[in-house]
Amino acid sequence: MGTGMSGRAPERHALVVGVRPEHRERYLELHRAVWPQVEQTLREANVTNYSIFIVGDTLFAYYEYVGDDHDADLARVAEDPVSREWWTHTDPCQTRIAEERIPGALWQPIDEIWHLS
Repeated sequence: MGTGMSGRAPERHALVVGVRPEHRERYLELHRAVWPQVEQTLREANVTNYSIFIVGDTLFAYYEYVGDDHDADLARVAEDPVSREWWTHTDPCQTRIAEERIPGALWQPIDEIWHLS
């Protein structure tokens, strides 16, 4: 397995959220043309291999983190005005479906139970 900028294997992160059926097509439309600055901000926050999958009305996200301070890097993403504007379009399309492990967050982390390396 390759290593990230920190010289160690990337951290794997997975999240889950529901998509509101009445907003499903809007959500898909937004993700056919993600704003370039949103993508750049994620790259600058040491996020790689980010994918969102859909089955029915459930979204699964997966990404790898290659930095040294995940919380600080994600806080910088949350402070980015363009990302915040992006979320004003995507968040109304989403609804919680999992136990609330991160209070108030739409996307909730899910545990990795197996990994082929």
